[in-house]
Amino acid sequence: MKQLALISIGLLFFAAPTFAEEHASTQRLEAIRQQREKLVPYDANKVVETFSKTVHGGVMHVIAKPDAPDQIELIQNHLRQLSLAFAKGDFSISEKMHGPDMPGLLQLKTAKPDDIRYEYKSLPNGAQIHFSTEYPQFDQALHEWLNAQAKDHGNVVMPEHMKHHTGVAE
Repeated sequence: MKQLALISIGLLFFAAPTFAEEHASTQRLEAIRQQREKLVPYDANKVVETFSKTVHGGVMHVIAKPDAPDQIELIQNHLRQLSLAFAKGDFSISEKMHGPDMPGLLQLKTAKPDDIRYEYKSLPNGAQIHFSTEYPQFDQALHEWLNAQAKDHGNVVMPEHMKHHTGVAE
């Protein structure tokens, strides 16, 4: 019985921050929306953004909605440039949009060029950046950063997508 109580308290302790941070405040979402309009070339109302964690990092997808094919090239150019900036340790767009205290950001900025891989890929309807690392501190930072992205951008859940990113090789 004592073990069950300790396990329950432990689960509650670790789960509480997750529940507390599920959604950003309305004011924060509006501030992010305004910054996004200034910082990204595509129309946020015409795309779907997803931020998924993987075993060794995560994936950022930006996909044009079916009625907005004009956004595809804008998405691809932006994510291509973003992946190049990240590889150089330049997270200025993320910092401008989310603030300097964004979870995971300070740790990501300390990574050396080969500590984290930022792999850009064009998709028929948008683009993605696959983030991966073998270093636990950067994996944790990527997960924190992706969680913050999802919270601030209203992450769309795509369960069928996650089956591609749950293997050990990721």
